[in-house]
Amino acid sequence: MPGTAGKHRISRRTKIATGVMALAVAAGGITAATTFGASDQASADEADPALYIDILKVKPNNFEPANSRGASTGTFTVDCGRNENQHFNPDNFVAQPGVRNGAQHLHDYVGNLSSNADSNNKSLEAAGTTCKNGDKSAYFWPVVRIDTGDEEKNPPAKSPDGDRDQAAQAAASPVITCPDVASRLPDVPDSAMAEVNRNLDLLDTQIDEANKRLISTRGQGGPNFVQNAILGPLKDKRVATIDRMAIAIGRTAAKPQGLDALAPCTLKEQAGTGGNPASNGGGAPGGAAQQITCPDVASKLPAVPASAKAEVDRNLQLLNTQLQEANQRLVSTQGQGGPNFVQNAILGPLKDKRVATIDRMAIAIGRTAAKPQGFDALAPCSLGQGGNNGNNGGATATPPLPGPDANNELPENDGRIQRPAKVGITFRGSAAGKVVAMPKFLRALSGDAKPSINGTKNTRAAWTCTGFENRLTDKYPICPEGSKVERIHDFPSCWDGKNTDSANHRTHIVFPDRNGRCAAGFTAVPQLRTTLVYDIPHDIQVKKQYKVDSFPSEKHNPLSDHDDFANVMSQSIMNQVVNCINRNKTCTA
Repeated sequence: MPGTAGKHRISRRTKIATGVMALAVAAGGITAATTFGASDQASADEADPALYIDILKVKPNNFEPANSRGASTGTFTVDCGRNENQHFNPDNFVAQPGVRNGAQHLHDYVGNLSSNADSNNKSLEAAGTTCKNGDKSAYFWPVVRIDTGDEEKNPPAKSPDGDRDQAAQAAASPVITCPDVASRLPDVPDSAMAEVNRNLDLLDTQIDEANKRLISTRGQGGPNFVQNAILGPLKDKRVATIDRMAIAIGRTAAKPQGLDALAPCTLKEQAGTGGNPASNGGGAPGGAAQQITCPDVASKLPAVPASAKAEVDRNLQLLNTQLQEANQRLVSTQGQGGPNFVQNAILGPLKDKRVATIDRMAIAIGRTAAKPQGFDALAPCSLGQGGNNGNNGGATATPPLPGPDANNELPENDGRIQRPAKVGITFRGSAAGKVVAMPKFLRALSGDAKPSINGTKNTRAAWTCTGFENRLTDKYPICPEGSKVERIHDFPSCWDGKNTDSANHRTHIVFPDRNGRCAAGFTAVPQLRTTLVYDIPHDIQVKKQYKVDSFPSEKHNPLSDHDDFANVMSQSIMNQVVNCINRNKTCTA
């Protein structure tokens, strides 16, 4: 359950800037050892000193809601290590699928070994994991660095690992996807648990075998070969497997009905999306060859009068939405029309929308200050293409974003990377009642990486010190001697019951209210809490020489801290999570 936190003020040095999506050269995994910088003069790219606070000056503000009768109070903790294998990249397949270096800052990864910009459901499923219980989920967050100005550079980038190569190959072929069964099961009696979990594992095995056969028989048979030789037999196996689970549950409880409807599976072409029928098209693209990019507007604005700020912010957000919708249309209409289709059907209308939106901002500013001139020149957008400039109605290719340099440093994100001393990944219950299984391939976000653009609606105070977890702050904490810097990321836990993703990656799974209750139409699933503890020397804290990686526009604002998750647990592991939580147990895997 999330802690209670009020609205947060953005640093005076944080600039408003629109997020521009662009393609970049691929960044492989990055190697970085954990050391502590010397106490010396801070470099030119330190975080604003005003963004640090003594944790003792933060009042207690993080309280759990009272448990109602029937609350689920169990916890399930997964050991996925501390990124000892040094899996880093500046990608984010949850928030910016298919955009290499889309994050413009490095992420720390644990769990799934193949996580990168091109990840999709199938590639994630094919990869290995650092989690001891076999959980293939992806967990990732921005790295923290010590920035003293004299630390050694991070070692050169390592080659992409075998899992990443294997996953990329797997993502290129069609995939068989099946409805999630674990999330549709009722409460499983203890007497049936072993048999149910055994058959949930068998369902996963059956899908894996069917996908392998799909690859090995490619090109064989007629138009109905896949249906008759693979999907049909798979359905029959699933009917029998699901029926065994229903019978096992029915021995000591009400036998679940209608589960046979979950038996049929479907074939999806891998047009960049690894699917799941439960996802309703919410899977992440496996690779985006093209991306629309637009000139930055916010950074070109003059000082915005207080009377115009709300309207300007609203229209800046609208520019982002317009760009996102245009990129989505670019994907959905791929291959349609003639050589001028993109220009006439997407880029042209997008320009018209941007002209009107930009003009509204200029008018708002002009009511109480000088009206900015010449902003219409920022309206036209262009189509960039990674590694290949195609003929798309004469659109101009956009230069790639700068990638990591020879020492793995990214622009405006430098300093010595700090590996967490401790990583805690725990799934928790609901104060209002039982939880249900989250569907496989569910995506979720905690926090917002661009508060200067998006506002503070989705930001979360995440910083604290060990021993002071009831005090969360949106600033970098300075901890007492013997206490360590800590980040606590709570994820939303009220699922809409249908989608594994949504256009803004948020509306399909939201936070409960302050009493721990989900809104109408939403159901509680296990809530993920990630805790990250760092051995940052006390003098480094006092000298304000540590910071989190961020988009350049955020200037290392700690309010931009965020976390990402994609559920790739097997159905049996998810079933163990749910039953542990609903039985109020404390489990570790």
